[in-house]
Order: sequence, then structure tokens, then C-alpha cells
Amino acid sequence: MLFFYHLLMFVLSLSIRVASLWSVKARRWIQGRKNIFEKMEYEIDASKGPIIWMHCASLGEFEQGRPILEALRKENPHCRILLTFFSPSGYEVRKNTSLADWVFYLPLDGRRNANRFLDIVQPRMVIFVKYESWFHYLYALKKRGIPSLLISAFFRKEQNFFGVMGGLLRQMLDLYDMIFVQDKISLELLKKYNIKTSFVIAGDTRFDRVLELSGMDFHHNGIEKFIYGYNSIVAGSTWKEDEELLQTLHQKNPTLKMIIAPHEIHEKHLKELKILFPDSILMSDIEKGKEIGDEKILVIDCFGMLSKLYRFGTICYVGGGFNKAGIHNVLEAAAYGKIVCFGPNYRRTAEAGMLIASQAGFSVSNADQLISITDKMIKEPESRIRAERVALDFISASKGATKMIMEHVSQKLNSFH
Repeated sequence: MLFFYHLLMFVLSLSIRVASLWSVKARRWIQGRKNIFEKMEYEIDASKGPIIWMHCASLGEFEQGRPILEALRKENPHCRILLTFFSPSGYEVRKNTSLADWVFYLPLDGRRNANRFLDIVQPRMVIFVKYESWFHYLYALKKRGIPSLLISAFFRKEQNFFGVMGGLLRQMLDLYDMIFVQDKISLELLKKYNIKTSFVIAGDTRFDRVLELSGMDFHHNGIEKFIYGYNSIVAGSTWKEDEELLQTLHQKNPTLKMIIAPHEIHEKHLKELKILFPDSILMSDIEKGKEIGDEKILVIDCFGMLSKLYRFGTICYVGGGFNKAGIHNVLEAAAYGKIVCFGPNYRRTAEAGMLIASQAGFSVSNADQLISITDKMIKEPESRIRAERVALDFISASKGATKMIMEHVSQKLNSFH
């Protein structure tokens, strides 16, 4: 099994190098790891105090780990924090976060890389978020007696962990000291496959994060002026298929204001959006002082605002549901007590199914369905208010994962004193 894992690492590295010939993201993946160990040796001095290392695949996992980082900063100010990412999507956005003392790309998994990395960092504890499991890193941590946690873990029977070739992946799960899973289905799968590591249901730390965000005061004169007197839909993390649905909705209901925060905001995509929505204005133009006229669509061409934007929607739409990877974070919208619509590929997202079951979330397969739901919720405010209350109750009832995880973290850290 380990031979095939090494082969997979080789193929992964080779494919990214080939893709770098045309892909900016792949080039960043490679360039970000150039001389990575020399950079770490220069910046990190493990003798100056305990280090806690958190690893996230990308930006979504960072948001799940963020409540833990904030709690670590508050409760253990003597500890220093190393944050690593696998993907440029996370690193490029969060490389300057104040929640970590250092932010690096994670060197590709391998026995030599893992041991050199740990020789430099010498972490007191390691926290992996959701799915990230790298054999040689986990094996080296176990061998050195460094506790490792997997938080907000989410498992389903169709995952590779539980397939015919999942033996090595399940061995990786056994290398953790503790696994905090999101739900009962994940827990039962770990039991069924006799995972020896301790595990417990803690829930999803994102619930704590989105509740915190929704409770923060936020005003924006430009946005408030744009939607004043109108019903509106806030669409976040949208892809091409989502935007085509929104275009049809706009054509059918031209008085409905739209705030669209696309997943990609490079120049080419912004030009494509201008073709789809000629009567649109960019957020950057508003920030530069451009007056808002008769535009019905506001395109957010900057990162970092989405979690605050959902509060401005009469209803919300979360993108990604027409892609293989599935929908993006529906919790950010539900935390404001908003009805959430999304595409049909939501099965890997447990909270989306829960929102559907409570009639606070709606999956749409085409523009007609989105138009129907939007019209109903605007014309029947009683139904909308009832669904909004259910959405907020769902989020509020699911908080507490951060507290449970931090109790375990504190116990482990105190054992070193």
C-alpha cells in the first residue's frame, strides 16, 4: 500500500509541474515551496517557546480551524502558532493572518520532508483540519510522541477511506491521538471500520465562527444605498453555471437587486460577468467614489467580504452546487437567519441537507426553480420569516465544537508543564 502512496505523491508532483506551464495556481504551488526549508530555518526558532502547528488544505478548512486559532491566541498567549496550507487558494489569502506567527506551504509528504520539517518546527501539538491526512507526517509525529488531532472531521461511506483501496488511509486515521467528528454518521463509520484512535462527536467549528461573524456590527454605505428600497439576493462563491441561473432570474425579475461575489475575481471572469450583467457595477468602483445609478447588480471584486454580505439579502444563494466539488459554505448565510438556495450537488454537505429538511434551504436544478422559490419568498413574507427563524435556530443549536476541542487541547498542553 505504501508503494502506491509514494507513486501517488510522485504523480501528484509531476501533474502539478506539468499544469504549471499554463496554470497560475499550479505555478504558485511550486514557487511557494521553493527553498521552503531554508526559509523556515531562517524564520523559526523552536527554542524560544512552544509551537502549535495547524495544517489546512485550503481556505475553507482555514475557516473551520479559525475559531481554534482564535481560542489558542486568547487562552495560550505563550504559545506560538505555525499555520500551513496545501493549496495556494488558502495560502495566498491568509498568508498575512495575525492568527499565526508563521504561515507556510506544507512541503509535499515524504519521509525525509516530514522529518526535516519536524526537526525545524518541533511542535508541541499538531491540529489537522477536516480531511487532511499525510502518512509520513502523521507517522513521524506518532514516533516522536507529538500529539496530533483531527478536528471537524466529516466522513461518508463513499469516501476513499472506506473503499477497497482505503487500507492505508484508515491506517493514517489510527495515527492520530484524537479525532473530533462533525456528526453521528462519521462516528459510526469509524466504529464500523475499527479505527483504534479515540474519537468523539464535537460538531463543526464553523457554526461557532459564523455565529461570531453574524453578531459583529457591519455597515457599508455603498451597499446599503445600492439595495435601499429593494428586495435583494446575495449570491456568494458563484461559478459560471450559478451565474447563468442568476442571469435568467434577473431577466425575469429585473427589479430584484443582486449582489454577486464570484468564486474567481480575475480580470477575465469579471469581463464575462459584465457581458452577463451589462447593468452591473463593481465594488471597487464604488470604493473609488463612483456614484450608484440604475444598476441592479453589484459585483464584489475583492476577497474577504462575503461572510458579511449575506446580511443584506432578502434571500441568499450559495454557489458551487453545479460542480463536482459541491457547494460552498451555506452556514455563513444561515447564521443571519437567511433562506439559502444552492445547486443540486450538495450531498457532501450535511448542513445543506438539514436546511432542506427544515425548509430553510432549497436545492435548485434550473433557473425556473430558483425563480419560483424567490417569487414565493418575496410574495409570502410569513413563509420567509418562518423559514428564517428555523435557519437561525439550526445554527444556534449546533454551536459548541470549539469549546469541546479547546478543553482537550488545554488538557494536553497542561500535561507538558
